[in-house]
Amino acid sequence: MRIQDSEAGGPTMGGTHNPNRRDENHLNQTLVLLAVFASSAAVFAGSKYVLFQRDLIETRVKSFSRNDTERERILKNMFVEAGCGEHISEPAVGGVKQPDLVCVLPGQTERVIIVGAHFDHVDAGDGVVDNWSGASLLPTLYQGLRTLPRQHTFIFVSFSGEERGELGSRAYVKSMSKEDVGKTSAMVNMDTLGLGPTAVWVSHSDRHLTMAIGAIAQVLKLPISGVNVERVGSTDSEQFARKNIPRITIHSLTQDTLHILHSPSDNLSALRVDDYYDSYRLMAAYLAYLDTMLDKPSSPEIQTAQ
Repeated sequence: MRIQDSEAGGPTMGGTHNPNRRDENHLNQTLVLLAVFASSAAVFAGSKYVLFQRDLIETRVKSFSRNDTERERILKNMFVEAGCGEHISEPAVGGVKQPDLVCVLPGQTERVIIVGAHFDHVDAGDGVVDNWSGASLLPTLYQGLRTLPRQHTFIFVSFSGEERGELGSRAYVKSMSKEDVGKTSAMVNMDTLGLGPTAVWVSHSDRHLTMAIGAIAQVLKLPISGVNVERVGSTDSEQFARKNIPRITIHSLTQDTLHILHSPSDNLSALRVDDYYDSYRLMAAYLAYLDTMLDKPSSPEIQTAQ
């Protein structure tokens, strides 16, 4: 995550409300969330994905390097081991030595879901949390979807140069044609996982995508909260928002853990493995659910959320 300030936003999923309308808004929001939860549970029952054991997740997150070129090489090897050899590419990124790393998982339609996480890090610390924690999950999430039928084409991207101004995601978005943008249904971004339970940057995330992950967390009985971090910094999903692509950023920051970012404390000991594995479980289920739910105009989730 690219730090711009020094204060985290408050932990809220619902945002702020006019006090005179608080009860009405709370009731309406509760009714919407209950409807989404009920319909999501039914749709999710038909979603399929492979969930891997904790030891694989731990092995991959522990394989970090302090050299960004080496980090990109390790990730590429992970993707190849996961089965993405034929559909992997490394487009160059101006301003940094390391390319983006792109793995395409073809689906039955041309509709696209992009899943991203930057692999570069600042010199202070080992960059395990920010953001090897997100990048090293990408090959496993790919691996969990590749052997099952999919409606959407999933594009997994590990971005270079995020800490230097989101250079990798800027280059990626700039390379997208109007057709590419038009067929992209969502961009799911992971940045800084494992400091605690899963959180969503709600104020910079699409409402439908946010409600969907909240509903899936309830189905799986996994913790989730909303922590807005716009006063802290920026992240790769913001480049996609400029093209009006629905996006969501998943993280784990709170006021208590903010000091770890861009400091020597960002090392393996900062990672809470139980929370990190819960975030992986939630992300694996969420991507499978999005494949089932997105781009269906008759979907109860979309009708309710509008």
